[in-house]
Amino acid sequence: MVPVLRQVRPVADQAGLGARERRANLAGALGVRRGAGRLAAGVRIVLVDDVATTGATLAEAARAVAEAGLGEAQGAAVVAAPHGAFVRIRPFTRTDQPCRE
Repeated sequence: MVPVLRQVRPVADQAGLGARERRANLAGALGVRRGAGRLAAGVRIVLVDDVATTGATLAEAARAVAEAGLGEAQGAAVVAAPHGAFVRIRPFTRTDQPCRE
């Protein structure tokens, strides 16, 4: 695991924002750390988020990775749910179309 992303500008708290507002809030907020290209050369990149609400954070991270020329990234979210709660798992593969749930 290598932290290749960095925040390049402040963002507002995402709580209470809808999908469109979250995308606008995060647009251009992440960048790739200096030297990350050397660390990520020839490896599969998996972006990890704590929770995928609208997919805006994963989409912004994928944009930053692609813009830096590091290739296509896949996204994963780690979610904790109470025992017995229903959790739906689905792939997040398109950076231009984040999920809207």
